[in-house]
Amino acid sequence: MSAREWTDIGTTLFLDTLDGLTDAELDASTALEGWTRKHLVAHVHYNAEALRRLVSWAATGVENRMYASTEQRNTEIASGAQLPAAELRALVRDSATALASAMDALPAEAWQRQVITAQGRVVPATEIPWLRAREVCVHAVDLDSGVTFDDLPDDFTTALATDVVSTHAKAGAADLVAWLTGRTTEPPQLGRWL
Repeated sequence: MSAREWTDIGTTLFLDTLDGLTDAELDASTALEGWTRKHLVAHVHYNAEALRRLVSWAATGVENRMYASTEQRNTEIASGAQLPAAELRALVRDSATALASAMDALPAEAWQRQVITAQGRVVPATEIPWLRAREVCVHAVDLDSGVTFDDLPDDFTTALATDVVSTHAKAGAADLVAWLTGRTTEPPQLGRWL
C-alpha cells in the first residue's frame, strides 16, 4: 500500500474509534503524559491543518510552515482540548476531509517541491501522506479504546518500525542494535520518538 492509502485507512480507524467514545469518555487520560483524549483529538485536527499548510506550500511554492513555533502548536492543542466535544468532533472530521482533498488536488510536479516538517527536516512533499499516516494510525491506538498496532496494516507497521528505529538510532545506535539483535535483554532507554 502507499502512504496515501495508509492515511485513508488510519483516518477511518481514528474517526471510527472516536465515534465509539462518548463525550464524557473524551475527558479520560491517554498514554501520552498530560493529555486527555480531547487533547489527542485536538492534536490530530491541528496536525491536519498544519499539513494542509505544507500542501499549500508545495502547490504554490510560497513558504507556509506547519507551525510558526512550538508554542503555537502547544497553544492550539491546549485550547482545542477545551472545546465542546461536538465541536471538536466536527473539527477533526472536517480537517481530515480538507487535507485529503488538498492532497488529491496537488499536481504531480508539486509533489517534488521541498517543504519543512515541524521537526525542521527538509523533505519533498511526497512525505506529507506519510506524516499524516503516522499521526492518524498511531493516535488511533493512543485513544486507548481497543485499537492496537495489530489493527494497522502490516506494511504500515513495518514502515513505522523502520522510521522509529532510524529516528532513535540518530541519538546513538549501539544500545539499540545490541537489544534488537538479542545481544542484551536490557532494552535501551529511549527518548521521545518525535
